[in-house]
Amino acid sequence: MSTVYLVRHGQASFGAADYDALSPIGIEQSRTLGSWMASCGLKMDHALVGEQQRHTQTAEHCWNAFKSESQRASKVVAGFSEFDHVEILHHFRPDLAGQAALSEWLSRTENPRREFQKVFAQAFARWVEGKHDGYSQSFVSFRARCWQALLDQLNSTSSSDVIWIFTSAGPISAIVQEALAISNERIPELTWLLVNTGITKLLCREDSVRVATLNQYAHLEQANRSEWITYR
Repeated sequence: MSTVYLVRHGQASFGAADYDALSPIGIEQSRTLGSWMASCGLKMDHALVGEQQRHTQTAEHCWNAFKSESQRASKVVAGFSEFDHVEILHHFRPDLAGQAALSEWLSRTENPRREFQKVFAQAFARWVEGKHDGYSQSFVSFRARCWQALLDQLNSTSSSDVIWIFTSAGPISAIVQEALAISNERIPELTWLLVNTGITKLLCREDSVRVATLNQYAHLEQANRSEWITYR
């Protein structure tokens, strides 16, 4: 039986010029995860990352604390990359196309994070609904891409291997949706619940993928730093 750990990246730099870089909190979350992994004696046979910078940075800070040799064998897998949130937002709010327009709009809001989440949740739900054209990749296609990426990794590794995948909330939700046959209507709710550096554990046999734990973040709770439990 293969064990797969899906890790959501650390907190990104919301509102900064480079959103894709980890914030200071995101770095601490990643380091805390690595230290917790080491203290638990967890194993890592393979380490995979999506294409985003925040995936790689989360993995690197985690490995440094974990002191894992697996860093040298890490592999970028496009199938575990996040959806294009800029495009999804643009289709819902064309007036917010571009970083300058988005920053200007957020500067006029009382709570930028809350306001962005409110609007983006609507944009995301529109995409998931699947009734609108114009997206470079539909939600159904995205979900199939993430699921196939997981199956490809399982087929190319030993049945007893432990695989760590550093990715985003989108791919994790898509994989869990396939494993548990969750309806599209519940996907937004699941996606927004996933904590930065939270872990979802899968137990995989040749004919099944089972969700053992979902969105576990004991490493952050153990650190007793409530401000490190973040969702964006």
